[in-house]
This record gives sequence, C-alpha cells and structure tokens, in this order.
Amino acid sequence: MDESTTTYIARARTDATDRLIAADEPLASLQRRAGGEIPGTIAIPELREQVRKARRTNLRLGRTIHAFDGTDRIKSWMEIVPVEGDDQSESGCSIGIVTWQASPPPVERDDEAAARRDAIDDALAELHARLDPAQKVLTVHTDAEDLQPLLRRMSENLGQPWTDFVNIAGSQHAQPLHWRLLDQSRVSIDGSPRQWTARLIPLGEPTPGSQGFELYLIANRAWVTRAQRRDRRTEDGASIGRDLTPILRQPIARIVANAETIRARLAGPLGDEYSEYARDIVNAGQHLLSLVDDLTDLEVVEADGFRAAPDPIDLADVARRAAGILAVRAQEKRIKISAPPADASQPATAEFRRVLQVLLNLIGNAIRYSPEGSTITVTLGSDEKRARVSVIDQGPGLDQQAQRIVFDKFERLGRSGGGGSGLGLYISKRLAQAMGGDLTITSTPGEGATFTLSVPGRSE
Repeated sequence: MDESTTTYIARARTDATDRLIAADEPLASLQRRAGGEIPGTIAIPELREQVRKARRTNLRLGRTIHAFDGTDRIKSWMEIVPVEGDDQSESGCSIGIVTWQASPPPVERDDEAAARRDAIDDALAELHARLDPAQKVLTVHTDAEDLQPLLRRMSENLGQPWTDFVNIAGSQHAQPLHWRLLDQSRVSIDGSPRQWTARLIPLGEPTPGSQGFELYLIANRAWVTRAQRRDRRTEDGASIGRDLTPILRQPIARIVANAETIRARLAGPLGDEYSEYARDIVNAGQHLLSLVDDLTDLEVVEADGFRAAPDPIDLADVARRAAGILAVRAQEKRIKISAPPADASQPATAEFRRVLQVLLNLIGNAIRYSPEGSTITVTLGSDEKRARVSVIDQGPGLDQQAQRIVFDKFERLGRSGGGGSGLGLYISKRLAQAMGGDLTITSTPGEGATFTLSVPGRSE
C-alpha cells in the first residue's frame, strides 16, 4: 500500500477519537445516509472498526468495506493509514478510497421479508400484548399516554378477547375472527384520537397460533401533547436548527434506510401495497431530512457575522462532482446531465463544500422541474474578477414576476408543487454572497432557466 503509487477516487480523515472529520463524495453521502454527521462518529460499522484497529496498532490496513446506503449494497476497497500529529487534534487516520461499487441488494425470500416486516412493526408498536390461542389477553404493556385508559381496561379484564376492547373498522361479525382476518386490521380505541393498525404475530409450530399470539398496535402518527408543543417553542430565541438537528437526523435517516429495504425486498409476491407504502415512507423521510438540513443552514447563513472560509478551488471539478452525485436521480427521469469535460478547469476562490452545496441545490431543482428526456447543461465562464458556473435546464422557465421572488425565503421557485421547504435558493444566494459572489437567474417562459453562481476568480 504505497500512497505514492495508489490512485484514490476519494479521501477522508478521522481524528484521534475515530470521528470522521472530513470526507469526499461518495463516502460523505454514505455517512449521512447511515445517520451520521461530518464531523461525527463513523456511521459505517465495518469502517469504524477498521479505523479503530489501524489507530490502535499504528499499522496501515487495506480492507474491503461493506455497507448499505438504503438503496444499494456498497463494496469499497479502502486503505487506512494512521497519522501522527503534534497534538491529539492532528492525530487520527487518513482514508483513501480505491474502488467503490454499488449494486442492488439480493431479493429476500418471502419468509425472510415477512420476518423483517414483523421486526419493524414490533419496533414501531406502542402497545404489546400476549394472547392465548383463543386471542384472549394474558399480558399487556404500553407507555403511550392516550392508551392508558385501554391499558387499565385490559389489565382489569385479563382473559377476555382483545377485540372486546377496540373498535374494528368495517367489522360486523362476532369476535374474535380468525387471526388472519384480523391481522393488519384498522382499529379505533376509545380515549385515543389516533387511528391504529393491529398486527397479530402467531406463535407455535406447525400450526400458527397454537401457542398464542403477540399483538402489536401501531399508530398512524406520533403522539404529541399540547404541553410538549408548548415546551418546544423557542420563547428565548433558542436555536431550532441546532437543537433539533442531532435529535431528528439519526432516527429519520434510519427510518429512510429501513423503508428503502422494505421497498426493495417486499416487491412481487408480498404485494405491491407494501412497496408503495414503503415508498411513501422514504419520500416523507427524505423530505423531513431536507427540512432539518434547511433549518440548520438557514440559521447559519442568517447568523450575525457569518462568513465563508474561501480556499483555492476548481469550479469545474466541483461541478463534475455535483453532477456525479445526482446522476442516478437524473437517470430515473431519463434526464441527461452535461457536465464540464474532464480536461476543463475554472480556478476560483471559494469554500469547496458551500459551492458543492449550492450546485447540488441548483442541479437538483433542475432535475425536479425538467421534463423527461431533457438535458441539463453545466457550463463555466469567467471575467477579470469573477469565475462562474451556470446550470441550464429545459424546464418551463419563469416569468419576470417569478424571477423577482425566486430567491425569497420560503418561495418554491415561483411554481406550484414540487415539494421542498422553499429555502434552498434563499440559502444558496446567501452562501454565494458570503463567499463574495452572487447567484442570479435568467429565464424565458417556455425556454427553461439558467442559474449562475459567481465567486471571486483567481489566476492559474
């Protein structure tokens, strides 16, 4: 493992406590999709273990690292080299990524997929009960505030069928029905404003249910009391983004990853409804993650004295990276991204990660609003003082009124639909200005739009 002769497609760095403090794509995206942060604890278990081993033994390690990003299985050869610094902050490991392969996960057998679904429902359930073979309640437990009246009724009447304590949607038959007819049934509960789904997990072999059942009640939404909502208001101007980001990001990212697994592995004989349900969870989770990120970035760019940390960069290189990251999303809509060629270069002075953030937002918006089969073109330019990169789409374009408000806070590109928080372009423009540049638009209705990021240039 001679670094002088090894070609790395990306690099990363950890500190003396095995935290990931810097990472190029695609490792940076994998870290975040796995629920981690940069800087933050390495979220890929196998990589975390190898980094710890390399640092403790002070030995170079070359290993194949396996991971799952929620959509694909990742197989990557990484070379990990301990780094000795003058102090603890400079020590850690250097990670060089030599290969990176993404492939669809293998399709689970029906029984494996069903077991995974049961495990997820077990984790989501807010009431657990043990039933006998006649579906009579043996034990029951819940911490949910709105289920405490139900808990009291069931605890005081053990030995009665669980169906005596709930209202089953659309059922006029004598209870209890066969367990297969009750599994996945929608129920309402006196004293709870939420709707619930009942899961019955049969116990015993070879006859399912011969040893009883486990009953899970899963709510259609989380329970938040008025007092909790009052407590979450920031009466003293506390930081919403800073306070909520670490609390929300990891669990949401894990929900997205699990839902992606369900979507991939419950297709086919298990029924399309599960795949569609998982797809909805994925979309909602990704939307929530983007909102969390936008809240954090909004707080940063609006803080007094916010400044970027400019470095010498190559706009062409950043543009190619952004196009590569979003290539799969574009392919899903049969959209082609025409990025600057490999030999193109556009020197500039700006903060690399902020420029990448802006370009990801611009190209992502272009994908969202462009028709299938169209092309998004990323071009470069410069003058005596500025370096420029433009994202040109073939979408519906914006009229003059929409162009005047497109960079306003909470404005969704002046167009209906499309989702998002309406903060992306506002944040991007503030970032461009903090780097000494600007973000502008030119557009003609029916002829697409061109967003141009300009930053201070530099000579070769």
